[in-house]
Amino acid sequence: MPTFKLSTLGCKVNQYESQLIREQLLSAGLTESNAKSSAEVYIINTCTVTQKADSESLNLIRRAIRENAGAQIFVAGCLTELDAGRIKKLKTGIKIIKNKHKGNIARHILGRNKKYASLPGISYFKGRNRAFLKIQDGCNNRCSYCKVPLVRGLSRSRPVDDIIAEAKRITARGIKEIVLCGICLGAYGRDLKPAVHLVELLCGLEKIKGMERIRLSSIEAGDISDNLIDKIRHSSKICRHLHIPIQSGDDAILKKMGRNYSSNDYLTLINKIKRKVRGIAVTTDVLVGFPGEGKNNFYNTLSLVKRISPLKVHIFPYSAREGTAAADFKHAISRQEINGRTAQLKKLAAECSLEYKKRFLGKKLSVLIEGRHAKDGHFWDGYTDNYIRVLLKSRRNLANRIIPVIINEIMPEYALAEPCAGKRFP
Repeated sequence: MPTFKLSTLGCKVNQYESQLIREQLLSAGLTESNAKSSAEVYIINTCTVTQKADSESLNLIRRAIRENAGAQIFVAGCLTELDAGRIKKLKTGIKIIKNKHKGNIARHILGRNKKYASLPGISYFKGRNRAFLKIQDGCNNRCSYCKVPLVRGLSRSRPVDDIIAEAKRITARGIKEIVLCGICLGAYGRDLKPAVHLVELLCGLEKIKGMERIRLSSIEAGDISDNLIDKIRHSSKICRHLHIPIQSGDDAILKKMGRNYSSNDYLTLINKIKRKVRGIAVTTDVLVGFPGEGKNNFYNTLSLVKRISPLKVHIFPYSAREGTAAADFKHAISRQEINGRTAQLKKLAAECSLEYKKRFLGKKLSVLIEGRHAKDGHFWDGYTDNYIRVLLKSRRNLANRIIPVIINEIMPEYALAEPCAGKRFP
């Protein structure tokens, strides 16, 4: 059987789908090459959310060609949906796997006559002790800047029983935290018959023995109900962390973006969440340099970010995406201006992050240890349930353990902690 190498770009959904591809190929008898070795088969799972993602995807394909010019190359993921022609120009014989065929990629690699297992989902997550679990795909929203609905299609939810069965398999392998992900996570269950609410799924997942944490990935403001907030508030397993994209803090720009809320709607929601769920972390996305975004529009975004004081801000410089409404909008912002605004927002985001983390100085939190710190092997690296990155010094192996700690120092990128009394680790 041939060796394969799998490369992935993009969102948590893409990373989940790559793990599904990996397990399918391994079950079919293929061997995964390590990072330093070449392979006979390359699978590149691409992303197309920004121009940068396009370039990085194409560069990974070129790298595979350089590594082994005679290898079979399969390109999957969102870039293939509308840009297959660009991919095929890189090398004759590249095989395109559209998103709907990812689950059958072994058939394309091995041929129709070869037998392989049709897997119901993943059972572990390579390189992580937090597993991403896709519960939904596609998006019914039509934000004017976003290409994702064009390449992922309409919202589609997985049945509750399938998700719970997969979560049980993952938990049985020792995974303590599952991150629920989807292209539009908050739309989960609306298309099922009968319809199901995300809270109902969470209730089922909480019952799984051995599952310590359930984290929600990105969710739209309009999809956060009072029931969901109350569920997070009263749950001992659902993490106190919500990633809620802003994109802009200016009402005129939000309208042009096709976002169905105002800046005041967003602020009111965040205040409600923080009032009901003590200590919850909010992280967010901001799109900088949208066509027509003047200085006052941008200052409104800075003002809203400051008022919500997020733990982290993912900043995306705007890039026009072919096929979207915004690609034809006038009044483009110069790259120089976008870079300047990005720098301003990064500075503010760092200040907000530090302000949020300082609230927990001297406080007790629990940390799921992911592994040794990359730069100093004396420290272990992990995250609290409210998504504060923590370093903990110990000579013992703490990987994949949930450790109660006291936060004793706050740094820009992480917090330093020590074990709680009675939890000494020599």
